[in-house]
Amino acid sequence: MIKPLSAPELKAWLDDPSRPKPTLLDVREAWELDKCRLDGVQHIPMRDIPARQQEVDSEQPIVCICHHGARSMQVALFLDKQQGGEIYNLSGGMDAWTRQVDPTFPAY
Repeated sequence: MIKPLSAPELKAWLDDPSRPKPTLLDVREAWELDKCRLDGVQHIPMRDIPARQQEVDSEQPIVCICHHGARSMQVALFLDKQQGGEIYNLSGGMDAWTRQVDPTFPAY
């Protein structure tokens, strides 16, 4: 089951040293990452996920990220069906991160 995760919830998770860090799977296009990205993301564009899914470690929590949350939800559903694990979708994507967590990130 895919769990929604708000931008403030993800920020709190990343800031909590007692919690293991998730894999931040950014499925946006390279030009989008050039505009803004979270530190430490694993970048695999959505179209490449089927061929590269083995690169995603299903043994640790995965947070799927895109611009608004739609592409990342599709990837989360695909990964859940293919390999299972603890999978989250960043609700509202990087747009929500910019609006709710860090307004210095460029909106696009």
